[in-house]
Amino acid sequence: MNIKVAIFEDNRNLREGLFQLIDGSDGFRCVGAFPNCDRLIQNIKESKPDVVLMDIEMPGLSGIEAIKILKENFPEIKVLMETIFEDNNKIFDSICNGAEGYILKNTPPVLILSAIKDIYEGGAPMTPSVASKVLKMFKKNSTSTTKEEVDLTEREKEILKSLIEGMSYKMIAATYFISIDTVSGHIKNIYKKLQVHSKSEAVVKAIKSRLI
Repeated sequence: MNIKVAIFEDNRNLREGLFQLIDGSDGFRCVGAFPNCDRLIQNIKESKPDVVLMDIEMPGLSGIEAIKILKENFPEIKVLMETIFEDNNKIFDSICNGAEGYILKNTPPVLILSAIKDIYEGGAPMTPSVASKVLKMFKKNSTSTTKEEVDLTEREKEILKSLIEGMSYKMIAATYFISIDTVSGHIKNIYKKLQVHSKSEAVVKAIKSRLI
């Protein structure tokens, strides 16, 4: 089964290049490539993607604003942001609005496809430099917020930290020498304790409440 991908990117050359890359690769199908988010809801209803590749900054409705609308109306759709190295605050805002993954615009084609597949399968792909920026923001933010007490086990804290770092279920399982099913069970317990329903919500709550 092909992973259906919709692209929102205002740079025409990049948009067309991404379309050709995705639609021409086995296991993927590009169901739409749009220059802006002005008709976001209609575009999504018509294209019915599994994953949205979203430019973080576009004229009109920005990618950050678009994520919030997407998640309110189509919570099952995964959102992979395209960003640039310096966009610290925008990356953080994207997390808060529900984006699952982040890649740099100069990411090699094979890694773009890998990130799309990873996010479709429940991962949270981030390029190392973006993950580093998120962690720095996490540490900076944790010094200025009130710590909230949540009864997480040490393993749950380790897994929550791994989610913040953008690790997939498979990577977490390999890191701690446990099965993917065990990882999934821990994450369900984390969600229940934090009273959240998604990875994005868990990451936001962890950051805001200084849980790690």
